[in-house]
Amino acid sequence: MAERRAIFAIPGDLDAPTGGYAYDRRIIGELRRFGWDVRHMTLNGQFPAPDAAILAATYRTLALLPEGIPIIVDGLALGALPDIGCHLGPRRPLVAMVHHPLALESGITAARAEVLRASERAALTATCRVIVNSRATAAVLMAEYGVPQARITVAPPGTDPAPLVACDRAGVPRLLSVGTLVPRKGHDLLIAALAILQNLPWRLTILGDAERDPSTTAALRRAIAKAGLGERIALVGAVSPSELQQHYIAADLFVLASRHEGYGMAYAEAIAHGLPVIGTTAGAIPEAVPEGAGVLVPPEDVPALAAALRRLLSDSAARYGLAQVARQAAPRLPRWRDSAALFATALVAAQV
Repeated sequence: MAERRAIFAIPGDLDAPTGGYAYDRRIIGELRRFGWDVRHMTLNGQFPAPDAAILAATYRTLALLPEGIPIIVDGLALGALPDIGCHLGPRRPLVAMVHHPLALESGITAARAEVLRASERAALTATCRVIVNSRATAAVLMAEYGVPQARITVAPPGTDPAPLVACDRAGVPRLLSVGTLVPRKGHDLLIAALAILQNLPWRLTILGDAERDPSTTAALRRAIAKAGLGERIALVGAVSPSELQQHYIAADLFVLASRHEGYGMAYAEAIAHGLPVIGTTAGAIPEAVPEGAGVLVPPEDVPALAAALRRLLSDSAARYGLAQVARQAAPRLPRWRDSAALFATALVAAQV
């Protein structure tokens, strides 16, 4: 039986309130419950844009890791380590954990995207296994990065059982959006769509780290003020897990207009609470939202987003129908134990 040891290298603060870090935290915890000795290795928080000194120091650190143990590197760092294979050598099996390709991040220039794509492609060449969070991400890595299908393991994020929201509440519909305030999450698109619907009753709460990208946060505040929606849209920032659950329970409709998602954990969490969903067809979102539990529109299509919102804000019966499908789908969502079991199969394969 292969020795159950691994090192998981992750840049920045593992407790950061994002889906990617939440995935890594839960996988580490579940693997340890399976009996794996998983060492968490903290890499510099400047990734995926390290300076030359940090890049050199990271390569030196990786070269000193013990041989024969799988080295898992989170994609936020891996994509900026094109020469990682040369430094790890053949006796340190490299496993990539790719949440979504760095080149697909919104708000970066085409030139920067191409640099990231080339760097990430080089790093992925050195891997013996690549773990991804969705079939959509796997398809991108095969088509655009040349990763063989046989080397990829799909381990979707898990969800925890959650209390279900009430489906028949009266009053002003309460909208909830959950996602770090960065361009990729499309909060600007949601604000633009709601600005069209000021004649309808609604309130929106946006939860997500507001400090990671201060320029985006400032732009969102300006857009809210310009549209005269300061009394109706609240940018709350990051909250604790218990507070987050209370926000889900208090909501009537979940909406997130992402430009891309490697999976979309917030969508799955909304489904787990029995919430109807409005989202987009970008990336793996259709995998996270069961058919009939939500309405998905093309990404960056504000009129289509506004139309979906208008329909569900105006028709409580339509919201109720989506909520019923979400309630039925909630028990069938993947659990974290299932995710970790798939993750472990990739680690065992890396040791062969």
